[in-house]
Amino acid sequence: MATIELTEDSFNSTVENNPFVIVDFWAPWCGPCRNFAPVYEAASEKYPDIVFAKVNTEEEQGIAAAFGIRSIPTLMVFRDQIVLYGQPGALPAGQFEQLIEQAKALDMDQVRAEVSAQQKDGAAS
Repeated sequence: MATIELTEDSFNSTVENNPFVIVDFWAPWCGPCRNFAPVYEAASEKYPDIVFAKVNTEEEQGIAAAFGIRSIPTLMVFRDQIVLYGQPGALPAGQFEQLIEQAKALDMDQVRAEVSAQQKDGAAS
């Protein structure tokens, strides 16, 4: 599956309607973003069961602001609408693949339980 471009109109529905979404926040002028693009594209071909999306931070400043993107490229991994990973920096192909495999291997029932417990703890303080 090729990568898709997300806009403010499509971002939420893409994350809500797909169980596994990886988002690359980038900009056309960003050298590291351009260097990472082939790695990202290759992963999108290798993992057709995952939605690989890109957000052009120049054109979609509202999305970038909503997620506090201050440095690009930034990768975010969503599973079941939960952010599992969100870090700036281009990853080498091997590291990116490890990240994907780790995210795929997670027990999402356990993750949801941990998120729920953290929310309860936060509400109690």
